[in-house]
Amino acid sequence: MLTSLALIFLCGLLLGGLMKKLGLPDLLGMLITGIILGPYALNLLAPSILQLSADLRQIALVIILLRAGLSLDLEALKKVGRPALLMCFVPATLELLGTLIIAPTLLGISLLDAAILGTVLAAVSPAVIVPRMVNLIEEQRGTHHSIPQLIMAGASVDDIFVIVLFTSFTGIAEGGQFSIESFLGIPLAILLGIVVGLVVGLLLTKCFKSMHLRDSIKVIIILSIAFLLVSLESTIKATIPFSGLIAIMTLGATLYRNYCPLASRLSNKFSKLWIAAQLILFVLVGATVDLSYALKSTIPALLVISFALVFRALGVWLALLKTPLTKQERIFCIVAYMPKATVQAAIGSIPLTMGLSCGPIVLTISVIAIVLTAPLGAFGIDYLSHRLLPIE
Repeated sequence: MLTSLALIFLCGLLLGGLMKKLGLPDLLGMLITGIILGPYALNLLAPSILQLSADLRQIALVIILLRAGLSLDLEALKKVGRPALLMCFVPATLELLGTLIIAPTLLGISLLDAAILGTVLAAVSPAVIVPRMVNLIEEQRGTHHSIPQLIMAGASVDDIFVIVLFTSFTGIAEGGQFSIESFLGIPLAILLGIVVGLVVGLLLTKCFKSMHLRDSIKVIIILSIAFLLVSLESTIKATIPFSGLIAIMTLGATLYRNYCPLASRLSNKFSKLWIAAQLILFVLVGATVDLSYALKSTIPALLVISFALVFRALGVWLALLKTPLTKQERIFCIVAYMPKATVQAAIGSIPLTMGLSCGPIVLTISVIAIVLTAPLGAFGIDYLSHRLLPIE
């Protein structure tokens, strides 16, 4: 396993750095590393690390959500108002709808399998979006209409929205039942997750203000509590609808709201943890890709992704109606809301791990979506921001 970890880190960093020099997101290099090292190519990774892949990806997902929560300014979200709220769920909902329309016909899968695929595809990538929006804020480009803030805040909640739907749909698929009760449990799971995250966040705020602890210790405490919340969801899901992921995000946002200086410091700590976590995440996702299956599925996958993105673009446009944004600024928002990467890598292989019939196609389309949209989105944001967004 140690040799495998060394190969993951060294080769992932090498190819990631090469992609950056080419002006592409480094995560593409990490994906390619996994494909090369994985069992369908050179087969250099130990079986033991591949068996731990699902747990390691879940740890990476927890780190993503904690980072997002610790930097989620709810006041900024309220300041932007209705468009920010709509951007949290309208584009993702329409992209899911687009997938439901086209995937059963093109891929020969059921509506439930198409719903699982749609929730995987519908999330945008914080790894691609957030650093670029931070740069735009520093340049004061597009900040008159709070465009970078709008995209960052909307994208963070967008991810949570689709992850909760994904968890619900996979739970239905695993149980083999498609019932009204399953859907009624979704809002209850979200509400209970918010309440638990709020309570835990307030308790941690009080403890951290009254006790002197190193920030590294606080990171360990928060991570441990986040793992317990995810485990709690697994333990009680048969009887009580509860979203551990929503609770984790709410915990971070509560700390940001009530103890902002600490949240900023902890966010930086989690950013450093993310350097190693994203290497493991993207390399292991690449390692699970069956190259022969992926090649056979490329054309229908591209058609599904493209069709779904058209619906997503329509969703962004609808969410921004009756706002002071110009036509050029709305076009920028559509492009900025396109990249896929982090969430697809974190959850794209879960259906395969669960043994669902849609597992191979969901994983394959997730990887193709990352390879297609991450570089195009990154390039589009960098190129169009200097042409469509004014400096304030």
